[in-house]
Amino acid sequence: MANVEHSGRPGEAFGGEAGARFRMARLGLWAVAAILAVRQVTDVLRTPSGERLTDLETWVGPDGVLHVKGSLYDSTQFTGTPFGGLVLKPLTKAAEQALGWGWTFGTLLLVVALGLVAARALPQPVSRRTALLAAPVAISLLMLSLPVRNALWLGQTSIIPVLFVLLGCFAARGQRDSGLCIGLAAALQPALLLFAPLLWFTGRRRAALSTGVTFAVCTVLAWAAMPNDSGTYWVHHFAGVGLGGEADALANQSLHGALLRFGLSGPMEIALFLALAATVSVVALRRAVRYARDGQLLLAVAITGCAVVAVSPTAWQHQLLWVLLAVVGRAGRRAADRTVWPVVVVLVMTLPAKALLPNQSLFVPVRDNAVLLAALAAAVVVPFLSRTAPEFVRPVPTDYAQPVPARFRPIPLVPSLRRVLTRPNLFLELVAIRLVYFAYQQVRLAAAGGGDGTAGRLRAERHGRQIHGIERFLHLDIEHWANHTVYGVGWLREFFGFYYESFHFVVPLTVLAVLCVRRPVDYRWARTALGFATAFALIGFWLYPLAPPRLMPGLGIIDTVHGPQDFAKPDYGTLTELTNQYAAMPSLHFGWSLWCGIVIAVTAPKWWMKALGLLHPLFTVSAIIATGNHWVLDAVGGAAVVAAGFGVGYLLQGPRAAAPRRGTGLYRYVRLRRMGATSHDGAADGRTAAQRSLSG
Repeated sequence: MANVEHSGRPGEAFGGEAGARFRMARLGLWAVAAILAVRQVTDVLRTPSGERLTDLETWVGPDGVLHVKGSLYDSTQFTGTPFGGLVLKPLTKAAEQALGWGWTFGTLLLVVALGLVAARALPQPVSRRTALLAAPVAISLLMLSLPVRNALWLGQTSIIPVLFVLLGCFAARGQRDSGLCIGLAAALQPALLLFAPLLWFTGRRRAALSTGVTFAVCTVLAWAAMPNDSGTYWVHHFAGVGLGGEADALANQSLHGALLRFGLSGPMEIALFLALAATVSVVALRRAVRYARDGQLLLAVAITGCAVVAVSPTAWQHQLLWVLLAVVGRAGRRAADRTVWPVVVVLVMTLPAKALLPNQSLFVPVRDNAVLLAALAAAVVVPFLSRTAPEFVRPVPTDYAQPVPARFRPIPLVPSLRRVLTRPNLFLELVAIRLVYFAYQQVRLAAAGGGDGTAGRLRAERHGRQIHGIERFLHLDIEHWANHTVYGVGWLREFFGFYYESFHFVVPLTVLAVLCVRRPVDYRWARTALGFATAFALIGFWLYPLAPPRLMPGLGIIDTVHGPQDFAKPDYGTLTELTNQYAAMPSLHFGWSLWCGIVIAVTAPKWWMKALGLLHPLFTVSAIIATGNHWVLDAVGGAAVVAAGFGVGYLLQGPRAAAPRRGTGLYRYVRLRRMGATSHDGAADGRTAAQRSLSG
């Protein structure tokens, strides 16, 4: 394959003030990459020796399997090929001496080399700016990815085969050297032989033959040196299956592992796995060959690597870097959709599955096989754009509203954050909502304190006494009166309990859904304010854990929702097993309801809709106080973070943009763009009409 051509000096591409800003951005990205690298290495080296580099210790430590005179696979802890054991065995003495620093820094250098090679292999055409920024971005993504973090932590060698393949495809000078690199990689991970057909069908037949010969020579050499181990690996364990863990473990993100997790076993499972593996291999290779001939060589390599992940008998978590390389594929004809695929890849490869999907039975199959599904999508599903497609370089642009003049001159502080007219990508919005809620849960839990939570509970109770004292001074301490009054009226107690438990999430999500469908301009304005408000609330949860009235001993508040708490027990805050009940300040129950009321009052077309919207925060503040779940000042804090959310959005983006009105040129233009029927001339006419309508 071919290298990407780079010529010229960075200073020649950009000059003046723009050049200075670009150089600062580039230095900033390299600084981020360096910080991430230092952080990962520091985390590994600061960990006690018995808890880090455990795989390397298992192999080459004083009692490691490479010292054992019997079979490498007697303990089932060594998961590499016999050739891998043959290569590592002479290094045992040196590896013992450099078990910590040497191996960790050597892995770090491999990651940097991998990022540099991948950055230079980007498909043309790319701008000079992209080419210069690609390397630090690639290295940063690699440092954040779970496979690299696991490889650094465990002391794995899984980065080496990926680097060998990339060197063979993009750095080797001749076809023989290219095949030698890929063949060595396949000798370490046999499923990488799938790259041989890719080389063959893209016209590099000498490289394909060299790959096969190199793999065969290495395997035969290992068989001659260690016949018992080779027989165990290739015959008894079917190319490594069952080594290092059960094949149905969640860490095995291959089709074989997924089928076992679905309950299939025996000859039926093997036959189905072989059929699926053959289908994925054929489809993926056809796609990879097409993209290679299209000039997207790195994407072709990534697609083949993703197929390797799927068809391997075992694809452990530290071996899944191929999915991250698939981020180079461009999918989506609209500019608004172009980020969907990169976001999916980066999230799947950097975050644990529980952060992406809720812990519900409906989502468990997807959550447990998230990386496999991403690999299958890259290999056989995602319609990556061809370089000949007009949208490859110039996607259908996003439509922006004309800026609304602000009362103060410096606003907006970030003019580039313009108001978008068209409907947002629903998938990205759902992902953002899920990640924000996951962060919300994690911060609430972290704010409970360390250990068994006793220290956090005592601190929260101390803050509760402070809040109660302030309310008594201000004559706002109505919690006891409201709680006992409502508790004595059965239907009122049940109403407020139902309202507290049912409307907290339903109403905000409904408002967001209606705005997304009917008022996309207002949706972005409202969603931004809600996001900032929630972020500010998380800071409050972290800095000021607060016990609600129902969890304050001696106050006499009755928990009307969950039942009376037994304060005689040390773990009376039993609900802290689900979430931190000491995240009361500010009250997001009231904050989110106030946000709903403001948004409905501003955007609703009818007066009675506005009135109903404003009733929601009134009922909510009554419910949170009557049920003993919040103080009055918690509601004040909720109102403060909502005001701050709207205020920060206003400062950054300026006033809320006007939605296109039916019958105006802007409305007709947006409808044509949504229907996909706008030509370039029609777009210009629509934009001109839109500008006239706004200026008028």
